[in-house]
Amino acid sequence: MMAASFSSGDLVIVIIVFLLLSASGFFALAETALVRTSRQRAQGLRDGGGAKPRQIEALVKLVEHPERFFNPLLLLVLTTQLVSATLVGLLADHWFGAWGVGLAAVFEVIVIFVFFEAVPKNYALRNSDRAALGAARTVGLLLAFPPIRWSAASLIWLADRVLGRHGIANETASVSEHELLAMASQAATDKVIEEVEREIIHSVLEFTDTVVREIMIPRPDMVAADDHASVAEVINMALAAGVTRVPIYDEDEDDVIGIAILKDLVAAERLGRGGELASAIARAPQFVPETMKLQPLLNAMREGRNHLAIAIDEYGSTAGLVTMEDVLEELVGEIADEHDSVASANHELVDAFRLFVSGRLTIDELDDLDSTGASKLPQESWDTVGGLIMDRLGHVPEEGESVEVDGLTFTTLRVEARRISWVEVVSPEPIFPLAESTPR
Repeated sequence: MMAASFSSGDLVIVIIVFLLLSASGFFALAETALVRTSRQRAQGLRDGGGAKPRQIEALVKLVEHPERFFNPLLLLVLTTQLVSATLVGLLADHWFGAWGVGLAAVFEVIVIFVFFEAVPKNYALRNSDRAALGAARTVGLLLAFPPIRWSAASLIWLADRVLGRHGIANETASVSEHELLAMASQAATDKVIEEVEREIIHSVLEFTDTVVREIMIPRPDMVAADDHASVAEVINMALAAGVTRVPIYDEDEDDVIGIAILKDLVAAERLGRGGELASAIARAPQFVPETMKLQPLLNAMREGRNHLAIAIDEYGSTAGLVTMEDVLEELVGEIADEHDSVASANHELVDAFRLFVSGRLTIDELDDLDSTGASKLPQESWDTVGGLIMDRLGHVPEEGESVEVDGLTFTTLRVEARRISWVEVVSPEPIFPLAESTPR
């Protein structure tokens, strides 16, 4: 039974409660949507268009400094909910007496939580872009209202003093490389971007961390000619190897004196100069340290207009060579031309537990073959599977020798001139993707 009749004053309080709860729902929605919107996402919405310019600009301005809107919004949510809850309690006590307090508590938990807290926040989670754009201008105007800004600043100042923090500069979150990689993978899973776009994003980010030593053709595999070789001989050598550029050395590969380009050699031969020395028309070589990162290498090769560079080690000896194609393949994947054969593949998948790999396969490439993403083999002074096996065995292995590293068993299948050519990798768990095998 009601303890008192419904008066005009009660009607005013009911209207105020409804307005306060509506405001708390809006602030809860705005808080969730704006917190979920990063600076990068806001810039993407601006570049993509499709929204009102004023909304976009207001959103970008807010998310550039999230600390400026976060605390005031929390204050507004708390204030509107506390004041509305207090007024509901007063009305319930006025209408129902002592039992009204209990009824008010049930009303506040169910109605306020469900309709003005959970519903707005869940909507913002599912429609963060729309919610953030819709709330940005209103939140911006509220934050410009001095009493709200001053009240929030004063209370945060008091909280900082209680926590013992003094003069801490505002910091905004930035996206790390690992987070960006995870975002790209999630976007591909959600079909927002294509799988090939995800792979390119991963390649670009990994590109800056890769060094020449990881992609170069090692010295034993170089196709090179001494300075006594004729133009015709070097042409035959280049055609047999399927290359367009051949380093010319003086005494040995540590003394590269030029790069013979097949186009120049053919032009000279057509002029009747096939018997002349190839070194006479070779171009000046470009030398780069084997520890050089790929981004500066690419810039250096572009500036020097070179498609091949000689990689040298810390002692000035030739470590190998790197081509423009090798660099670009790190960005776009394997580039095969008419002279490349499938037999040049560097791994052969047998089943989910076993595969064969080239000794030159890099540790990163082997990790990428793990479909679970759990494999992270050690990387120290070596870059390849062959280097890892030699380091763990402590000697040049014979064919058939095995070593276990992080749960994977490596067995040498072919060793040629002290170099590990092919290796069998066996896992106790099914970690390798099922795919068609590629011939060795």
